[in-house]
Amino acid sequence: MVSIKCGSRRKARRAHFQAPSHVRRILMSASLNKELRSKYNVRALPVRKDDEVRITRGAFKGKEGKVTACYRLKWVIHVDKVQREKANGATVAIGIHPSNVELTKLKLTNNRKAILERKNRSVTATAGKGKVANAEKTMAQMD
Repeated sequence: MVSIKCGSRRKARRAHFQAPSHVRRILMSASLNKELRSKYNVRALPVRKDDEVRITRGAFKGKEGKVTACYRLKWVIHVDKVQREKANGATVAIGIHPSNVELTKLKLTNNRKAILERKNRSVTATAGKGKVANAEKTMAQMD
């Protein structure tokens, strides 16, 4: 959820539902399937248009399709094959929460590749984090 220092449930919910669009992007993340997870060493990514997803929960469980829209205001994504027909015959996309889908194919842009490299857990585990690890590296280079 949204980073909030107070432990109050009321304030945490308020921060979540009043979150601005750039924060909602991060909150609207979906987990990667097993193949992508092993390939990139990343567990989850924010969903974007043109990603391919498989629905894992709800009435449409098992359906696969391409993301046609990320509706941040409503906290949902629209998948191309998940629709219903209205009484007048028009088809309407049904909103699905990103936590109920898994990413099966990513639309890789330069920005997305940079995010995957930054989030790669195998690299960060070996490199070490923080000032102490960096200080140790510089001291080792001096010796």
